[in-house]
Amino acid sequence: MKPVDYFATHPVFRFEDFASSHREGEARKPEASLAVLKQHVRAGHLLRVRRGLYAVVPRGQTPETVAVDPYVLASHLAKDAVVAFHGALQFHGKAHSVSRRYPFLTCTRVKPFVFRGSEFVPVPVPPPLRKLPDLGGGILEKDRDGAPVRATTLERTFVDVLDAPRHGGGWEEIWRSLESVEFFDLDAVTDYVLKLDSAVTVAKVGFYLEQHREELMVEEWHLDRLREHAPSHPMYLERGKREPGKLLTRWNLVVPERVLNRAWAEVT
Repeated sequence: MKPVDYFATHPVFRFEDFASSHREGEARKPEASLAVLKQHVRAGHLLRVRRGLYAVVPRGQTPETVAVDPYVLASHLAKDAVVAFHGALQFHGKAHSVSRRYPFLTCTRVKPFVFRGSEFVPVPVPPPLRKLPDLGGGILEKDRDGAPVRATTLERTFVDVLDAPRHGGGWEEIWRSLESVEFFDLDAVTDYVLKLDSAVTVAKVGFYLEQHREELMVEEWHLDRLREHAPSHPMYLERGKREPGKLLTRWNLVVPERVLNRAWAEVT
């Protein structure tokens, strides 16, 4: 494939992917592929976003003005990158507040990255999921203007932001965002949260579903399945934060009153 043909179908790409396509059927060395990219960068056809990552500059635009889709960019920051947490809520149009912080899941070592005011934050895939097919499932791929974006489904995102609220924007943002979702596949939610092997996360998911059982059409058997895996002793809603609250004995979960009563709803 000629470089210009590759650029036409890959608005954002990693060097290793381009080099693989560039060498296909020919004995080219990686240095030759890199030289081609440098030539196009100098000509203003490509923007070097960071080492090993490029964005195509369409005709009529410049490297300084070209708009790079943050979700496409996040999906290419690692070979296995998946837009997740609050970034996934935004991707699905369900975030209560707009943020320029884009967390993404990966099993590789990637440094946080800032590009044009947006922060891209790598989050390690939880150990129980690293060897499972597709990192535990609940990952979809969607096209955005000709570029693929890998992101967590709403079901996996629901569990993930409860599991790691620091990447969800805090409890108010999480609750307000999740409450904008009209439907969850509860079997998918339950199957995924059990893969995490975290009793406290099971309890958080169970508590949320119990609190929203009418809106989400939660049946008692959904809750029973989760309660079988709830903590055996009281746990706090957020790891490392022993915030006072009410102990929900059904889940062995200590929930702050502001979350239990959704105090933020009083000031809307």
